[in-house]
Amino acid sequence: MSFTFSIISSDENARRGEITTHHGKIQTPAFMPVGTYGAVKAISPQVLEEIGADVILSNTYHLMERPGIETIKQLGGIHNFMGWTRPLLTDSGGYQVFSLAKKRKISEKGVDFFSPLNGNQLHLSPETCMQHQMDLGVDIAMVLDECTPYPVEHQIAKDSMELSMRWASRCRDSFLSEKNALFGIIQGGVYQDLREESLSCLIKSEFEGYAIGGLSVGETKEEMNAVVAYISPKMPQEKPRYLMGVGTPLDIIHSVQQGIDLFDCVLPTRNARNGYLFTSKGVVKIRNSHNRIYEGPIDDACLCYTCRNFSRSYLHHLDKTKEMLGSTLNSIHNLFFYIELMSNIRLAIEEGKLKIFAEKFFKNWDNDINS
Repeated sequence: MSFTFSIISSDENARRGEITTHHGKIQTPAFMPVGTYGAVKAISPQVLEEIGADVILSNTYHLMERPGIETIKQLGGIHNFMGWTRPLLTDSGGYQVFSLAKKRKISEKGVDFFSPLNGNQLHLSPETCMQHQMDLGVDIAMVLDECTPYPVEHQIAKDSMELSMRWASRCRDSFLSEKNALFGIIQGGVYQDLREESLSCLIKSEFEGYAIGGLSVGETKEEMNAVVAYISPKMPQEKPRYLMGVGTPLDIIHSVQQGIDLFDCVLPTRNARNGYLFTSKGVVKIRNSHNRIYEGPIDDACLCYTCRNFSRSYLHHLDKTKEMLGSTLNSIHNLFFYIELMSNIRLAIEEGKLKIFAEKFFKNWDNDINS
């Protein structure tokens, strides 16, 4: 198999590593920009490479609906289809089925549902989910799982987790790729005993990596952090650890300190489109009136294309006039911020100074900068 993971250095629980895939290397801890439909919104693959993104994430469910897995397969796979040459991970689509699909019916076989797009009746099983991801030619595939809701009673969470574990075993048996990796997903809601039981089941199937799923679905930050802090140290040391759908810069730093290696979240691009811009000191709301005549960049410390060439005043103007360029420039900045944050985290781990880096970052952070 062309997939490997090695730990280069560590700082307490935090790890600085490198994942090798068929389409290149991923320096970890890493953040994956989200390209749900095979495109990171408002950003070209060329720009993603220029800002230093090692890997991006796409979604099997949405690609299954449009343009269809067979279409992408006939056109040479997802990398060729979207013009992306670096590593790519696909979510299985389980979360989307359970959150978006109409009249879904969950059974041991899988899930039957009606598409919210056109009403077509569809079926997704562990076996078809694996075949779809193999046909796409992704570097890292994810097992099909049932997403546990929040709040949820212990017994319901247990039943859901156990179904996901049976599905995960079937995914492992049917994922027949010699060059690409399959990650298992730990479920169990906010219950530590269920999380540990879930991990134990997954380890028996020997996945190439392990993810923590079912978080950032309504639980408090304290509950999320407690789950990560509890289960992360128990995850296999020699395998990548992925926290799905998380999160803010503060969430990422905290989770890296608990030993997490991979992250994804729509936050940087979604916030960019809504005028919320990340900086070394916190969040700038570009729509605020004081930015109308602000000559400086979003962040004086930022070296992204947007900050090197445009003022907050111009970005404020683009937002007010709803020019598409505004979303692009804002997204370039926010993604650059996240990629640069990960680079700085890796350096801090190498130097054994992550705790100092984190304390300084938390101290300087403000969720609403007014100047």
